[in-house]
Amino acid sequence: MISFMPSEEQSVMKETLAKLVQNTIKDNAHDMDEKRIIPQEFIAKFRELGTVQSPIPEEYGGFGLAASPIMNTIILEELAAGDMGYAIACTLPSIFINPILECGTDKQKEKYLPALASGECEATLAINEMHFKFDAASPKTTAEKKGGKYILNGEKCYVPLADVAKYFLVAARCENENCLFIVEGGTPGLVIGEREKNLGLNTLSTYKVTFSSCEIPEENKLCGAEGYDRLLQKTRIAMSALGTGVSRASFEYARNYAKERVQFGEPIAHRQAIAFMIAEMAYEVDAMRLMTWKAASALEAGRDAKRESYLAKLYAGEMTMKITDYGVQILGGHGYIREHPVERYYRNGRCIACLEGLAIV
Repeated sequence: MISFMPSEEQSVMKETLAKLVQNTIKDNAHDMDEKRIIPQEFIAKFRELGTVQSPIPEEYGGFGLAASPIMNTIILEELAAGDMGYAIACTLPSIFINPILECGTDKQKEKYLPALASGECEATLAINEMHFKFDAASPKTTAEKKGGKYILNGEKCYVPLADVAKYFLVAARCENENCLFIVEGGTPGLVIGEREKNLGLNTLSTYKVTFSSCEIPEENKLCGAEGYDRLLQKTRIAMSALGTGVSRASFEYARNYAKERVQFGEPIAHRQAIAFMIAEMAYEVDAMRLMTWKAASALEAGRDAKRESYLAKLYAGEMTMKITDYGVQILGGHGYIREHPVERYYRNGRCIACLEGLAIV
């Protein structure tokens, strides 16, 4: 049975991150979005907490703590309530670390985990593809085995921090199943395009990445269909947590604005249409969080969460758009002005429904 009482550790982490976001991100999120950059010192403040390297075994430079999908949903929600791009950038190495821990060979762990534990490099996931009706369960990128190598061909888009990533985890179709491959930066045939200009997530740099007859050694294959399916479950839960965070931020800002904004002698929150929207935002945020926790709890118990993770992301995608749109509506004309964060929440929230693999639990 799911417990609705967070543990002491979870409560402390939630409070710590709320303070970090309040002191570091809240007042700077607008400028970060306008300048399309996250100061590295802001990312460093989060990584000082050690949550990224905590599941890495001590022999590879980590803390050797058990991975907790539920804890990770709490982390992602709190960070996304400040800025979704910031949440993704802070936790991005985990998207490479977790699959290595679950599926990697001893040789792969020895090679890649120490650098990630020390924070010496960035890693990223290349899963999205820019073609009609893209389905993460059916990537078009291919990996053909030739001798002791794999040859990768295909195009990926929305690859976070590809310009600085040393390691890429690439989703590709190989021998009639979905697989994950490790591609190191600088490998011949790996081409990183210009930074993408997206509707939202301006603080997060994303890139188109092309694999053109890109040769990688046989030992760089990480896992097959089972590991890939597990990755999708984890990333979908993570996207749900991000959606919950940005939706909560939109709800809280719109609610406070409606209480303070006076029209015709009373706060607009007293108007029935506004009050109904605020109430709907509140219960939908809670519903999103509960669905996310339910899916995460299945993973934490070692169960398959394919159904729960898919439903959580599907619901989060729809409700994030609805809630953030309500945030813009409640502010009226002010909601369309960039000085208010609700328009940024609206732009950022759109990615929940259409993108995959930007974060992991």
